[in-house]
Amino acid sequence: MKKVVFIADFFSDQLTGGAELNDAILIHHLEQEYDVDKIHSSLVTSEILQSAAVIIVSNFIGLSPAHKQELLSYDYIIYEHDHKYVKSRDPSRYPNFEVPPHQLVNTSLYQRAKAVVVLSNVCKEILEKNLNLDNVHSIGSSLWSEERFTYIESLLKVDKNDKFAIINSRNPVKGTSQAISLCKTRNLEYDLIGPFEDPDHLLDTLAQYKALVFCPQVLETFSRISAEAKMLGCGLLTSPKMLGFGSEEIFSLLGQDLIDVLRLRVASALNLFGTLIEATRPSTESITVILNCYRRPEYLQEQIQAIRSQSVQPEQIWLWVNHHKDNEDFDFESLNIDRVIKNDYNWKFYGRFSGALLAQTKFVALFDDDTIPGSLWFENCLTTHATHPGILGGVGVQLKEERYYGHHRVGWSNPNLEITEVDLVGHAWFMERSAVVDLWREVPYCWDNGEDIQLSYLAQKYSNTKTYVPPHPPSHPQMFSSVKGMEYGVDEKATSRPDNHQVFYSERDNCVKNAIDNGWQPVFRRI
Repeated sequence: MKKVVFIADFFSDQLTGGAELNDAILIHHLEQEYDVDKIHSSLVTSEILQSAAVIIVSNFIGLSPAHKQELLSYDYIIYEHDHKYVKSRDPSRYPNFEVPPHQLVNTSLYQRAKAVVVLSNVCKEILEKNLNLDNVHSIGSSLWSEERFTYIESLLKVDKNDKFAIINSRNPVKGTSQAISLCKTRNLEYDLIGPFEDPDHLLDTLAQYKALVFCPQVLETFSRISAEAKMLGCGLLTSPKMLGFGSEEIFSLLGQDLIDVLRLRVASALNLFGTLIEATRPSTESITVILNCYRRPEYLQEQIQAIRSQSVQPEQIWLWVNHHKDNEDFDFESLNIDRVIKNDYNWKFYGRFSGALLAQTKFVALFDDDTIPGSLWFENCLTTHATHPGILGGVGVQLKEERYYGHHRVGWSNPNLEITEVDLVGHAWFMERSAVVDLWREVPYCWDNGEDIQLSYLAQKYSNTKTYVPPHPPSHPQMFSSVKGMEYGVDEKATSRPDNHQVFYSERDNCVKNAIDNGWQPVFRRI
């Protein structure tokens, strides 16, 4: 399931305001399709942001400046319930809702969002003209559950008295005192109703009144209570220009007619969120992941969790197990992955690549057993592959002469800001499945080492395929191919451990010489 992180100042179990009730409906809907993690804005961490495929930001007053800045690096949707782009939170105090530039705040957050979803046409217009946005979508409605619509319908038959209702709110922007003054000025008989802890109690009471008097002191992004009053068949005494609801053509509707239209708008709004989520990050990019296990089964759970936390989810996760006493008692069934290919022999480095040939996806992604990717690694690879198709990897080697020793490295161990062509890659590979075929066009020079050399050499020789390392910007470790390489990759089980360097480098020197002798052209030879 794609991971959606939903950020808000409060949720409906803590507060029953309009924003929280809207969020509750949306969250319930999303939970049918996605893994939704509700996070209070004040409790956001970098790890939480990194874990998400898509982030939905509702009210965010509690979000720290540092995490607002960090958000800009992710895919996120703003679900706007008020006006957090204005210092005063009230664009209506300015003529024609034209906010002076020095009164605008959080502008980058809105501009960099994949989408900003607002509740009404007027809010869309205000955002577009003040922040010069082209990513704003209006749903023209608040959100209600089907159960709530049905309940409102059941109250349409309630007999109405001849009085006006005023919501007794302690929030000065809701204009309770102004509504009282208006009723007194016009000699209207009124009751203060509320506050209510139970939203149903509010509806029960309001249904009994002739009309609602509502005098908001700031522009309501929609005005849930106004729409509910009209759905109940009540009149509405207000200033339509202060209601987002008032900017909608459905404002004139009443009772069942309004209920029917809002039902459709809610359904359309929920579909819109699904569309926006899928547009930000495809749920699958036809990737098969192949993990490798030999002597380090203890890292598998962490690897798999990192794979499942990717912003772009793979279709399948496979595990290639080479036999060793260190893994013979491990419960591979507990991993809950798609395939476990368990061998009674140690096929060393090449075996997993034969497994890759069996994949039925466009792409394959292979990982060493000590490699834990950042959450944006697959997205980084796909973005890179779109402009630089080839074999991509987590650590790239640029040869300096006709041997392996003395090379230059780029990738997680030596971060590169731009896509970098290299001679070979390791630790993590990402490529089209068809590229794996090239590895098997010649018998390996050495079965005990050099599969990474053999792959890039033969891909270049037979398919003119180049090898690249995607960007590894130090400020964005979520894009890295490996986030724990220096911790996991230097233990006594590592093939490249210091006490094995003489054998390791000698074998790889010979692999490089053999490849060059048979037609490989390293980068330094082509410059």
